[in-house]
Amino acid sequence: MRRLEYKWLVGITFVLGLIMQILDMTVLNVALATLGREFHVGEGTLQWVLTGYMISLAVFVPSSGWIADRFGSKRTFQLAVVLFTLASVLCGLATEMWMLIGARVLQGVGGGMLVPVGQAMLFRAFPANERAKASAVLSIPITIAPTLGPLLGGVLVEYASWRWIFFINVPVGAVALLFTVLFLKEEHRERPGRFDLPGFVLAGAGLATLLVSLDQGAQLGWGRPSVWGALLVSAVLIGGLVVRELRTAEPMLDLRLLGDRLFGTGNALLVCSTGAIFGTLFLLPLFLQKLHGFSPFESGLVLMPQALTMLAATQVVSRIYGRFGPRPLLLIGFSVLITVGLALQLLSTTTPVWFLVVLLMWLGLGMGLLMTPLQTAAFARISGAAMGHASSLFNASRQVATALGTAVCATILVAITEARSSTVDLAAPGAVEQMQMAAYRGAFLASIGFGVLGLLLSLRVRNADAAATLDDQEKSRARPRKRGGDRSGTTTVR
Repeated sequence: MRRLEYKWLVGITFVLGLIMQILDMTVLNVALATLGREFHVGEGTLQWVLTGYMISLAVFVPSSGWIADRFGSKRTFQLAVVLFTLASVLCGLATEMWMLIGARVLQGVGGGMLVPVGQAMLFRAFPANERAKASAVLSIPITIAPTLGPLLGGVLVEYASWRWIFFINVPVGAVALLFTVLFLKEEHRERPGRFDLPGFVLAGAGLATLLVSLDQGAQLGWGRPSVWGALLVSAVLIGGLVVRELRTAEPMLDLRLLGDRLFGTGNALLVCSTGAIFGTLFLLPLFLQKLHGFSPFESGLVLMPQALTMLAATQVVSRIYGRFGPRPLLLIGFSVLITVGLALQLLSTTTPVWFLVVLLMWLGLGMGLLMTPLQTAAFARISGAAMGHASSLFNASRQVATALGTAVCATILVAITEARSSTVDLAAPGAVEQMQMAAYRGAFLASIGFGVLGLLLSLRVRNADAAATLDDQEKSRARPRKRGGDRSGTTTVR
């Protein structure tokens, strides 16, 4: 099989798996109220449907690189798809809440391995100077699934059954598994190293505790001792992880990779871009539904142009990346995010829908400008042997950034609302709407903060460091440095 054919087969397989995972998360959000009525449980119990998944995801994302190196990338990806698909069936068949929560925990095990292992396989299959195309492949499910999820979830819950929000994963998972069995090659590390039990425990427990504490802080408020206690525990665990992994010769999570200037900066940029984008996308549906009276389905339709613009932008950027390099694209992309944050300050309860659509398309452009250069440049100097560990780190950063962006925006929204409610005459005409609008404007400012930080960090990115990913003409202008990141053996394909 020719190399050209194989790399695209890897891309198709990974896209199928990624669509399944992202679609599942976004569809479920629409059905939570229905699940509460179906199982006769309150929000506290219902929250474990999300929290259980989050915890198991956090445990297996950091360890997925070692698991794939030890047992083979193809075999690990197959296991991840099987677990996720089987868990989806169990979710749909659940007759008690504890059964649904248990199945969601199993889903998280599969999901925690699915994305990091799939990304590592994809970036190994594409040579460095074609990884911008690989990033464009990733943009398809990342763009389409979050937009279709709420729309599809609303239709299934209203016209079919809540069980179908899980059953729809089965055909996608079956096709992904078939592609994996028929077309993908096995990849093994010659020396994967021993299983680092302390690193596994510290990484999984630390990341899970951090994600849960951010989620609980955003929902319940930061004044609760339990939230601060969880944050303190996560800080101790993560601190212990850093000490352990830097001292051991065979770490579960190779934190030394962050010492590479480009990969370390790429992870920081990922936190900035994801925090800004997911914070904004968390707020906008709430704004549309609470202050404009839109239904979830209608708000999903308003958000769709943003996804389509992002998809188109990533395809264009993947073609021009090799000519211009990551630095100018990142600078422009973060500048666009900042202008979006500034424009969001103009929103009001009477803002016309067309203005929102234009603004969302501008946001989609910024997202498209950032995704390809960020991912391509971050892995530019990471060898195939270190790709599994690097992908685990990168996806752990993504999980933290998503939770952080949502938590920051939700916290600001609640804080301003509570502060204003004690000083405003809520009985006055329009007072409640003005109070809520002020809270949303304040929360939207968080995206500007993330964007400014990302813009400053982008100045650390040098095209010369990412020379391996550029076109030949641009390589001649850049002065490539010695490639790093290969500290842990070689990769063999069979």
